[in-house]
Amino acid sequence: MALSNKAECVRVIIRCRPMSEQEVADGRVRVVEMDVKNAMVTVFKGSGGRDATKDFTYDAVYDWNSTQQQIYDETAFSIVESVMEGYNGTIFAYGQTGCGKTHTMEGIPDDPDLRGIIPNS
Repeated sequence: MALSNKAECVRVIIRCRPMSEQEVADGRVRVVEMDVKNAMVTVFKGSGGRDATKDFTYDAVYDWNSTQQQIYDETAFSIVESVMEGYNGTIFAYGQTGCGKTHTMEGIPDDPDLRGIIPNS
């Protein structure tokens, strides 16, 4: 989902990282489902029970299958271009420890497929 409307001031975009190897080994259960097409996240209450849910809608949603380049192209590129044209722009990464902020923003600079927003800029 490309976001190109420069008239909007604030957009809220969420990206959910894949479960870590340790989380899988511990037998943890994913408690979120990402509906990328409808930009909606469903959170399941407790230890994976599918009956109690809460839905959240955002401007865009990216799941664990999204790539660094996709995130940059669809969310950050237009902001970076606007800044280069002299406009103000901010990309603000927020979330719990371990949720993937650093990976999204920095990634692995030496690997073109894993570069984050900052090195892609």
